[in-house]
Amino acid sequence: MKSTTRKSIQLYSLRTLPTIDAILTEVVAAGFKCVEPFGGQLGDPAELKTLLAKHKLTAPSTHIGMDAWRQDAAAASRMAKSLGVEFAFAPAPPPSERDMDIAGWKKFGKELAKFGKVANGEGLKFGWHNHHWEYKPAADGTRPIDVLFTEAPDLLWEADFAWIVRGNADPIAEIARYGSRLVAVHAKDLAPAGQALDEDGWADVGHGTMDWAKLNAAVAKTKCALFIAEHDKPSDGRRFATRAFATMSKW
Repeated sequence: MKSTTRKSIQLYSLRTLPTIDAILTEVVAAGFKCVEPFGGQLGDPAELKTLLAKHKLTAPSTHIGMDAWRQDAAAASRMAKSLGVEFAFAPAPPPSERDMDIAGWKKFGKELAKFGKVANGEGLKFGWHNHHWEYKPAADGTRPIDVLFTEAPDLLWEADFAWIVRGNADPIAEIARYGSRLVAVHAKDLAPAGQALDEDGWADVGHGTMDWAKLNAAVAKTKCALFIAEHDKPSDGRRFATRAFATMSKW
């Protein structure tokens, strides 16, 4: 991690806590100064802004669901800007659109390009957060991720390397291919095969099988501005946040 790269945490990782205030209390205790809110926490932006100020936290990035972008991309962008957000990421296709054919992904990419123009016009940087669906090739070998970046040439990228591995792709190769778009990384780890089944096979950052030394060396050659800790299903959110901050502080 470069000295200019900020450490953050995706608040989805602690979503089982009863309130946003409780979540922010835990991430501050772990050492974080930056957070990445997600769609479910954006219903009352004014309250969230107040809580961020209370805990002396900033939100340089956020996840805004496709429903909000489709309803009013300008309003979604202005809401993010009101929180001090610099990077807004669309996090995933809606469930009914995750098994699209290539024609569907092309249409989806054009849609992302449209939202990006609106967001940019509001002074926001717009990007895509990958999962594994984008790396499943069609019968002719075409990959949805390549289609998205072709149809949306200005689309930025928040890379989730663990999901890329689960999509049977190589994160290093993807950095080489799309590193010019890389502005944020989700620092997520994978447990050894057959372990952590209660956590859907995920692991705390630095306590799994991902080769972070190699990944960080590749990321250091890009303009990546954020490393964001994430665990999709931790059995103990406090443990995850504490371990994640400790690991990332060594990078």
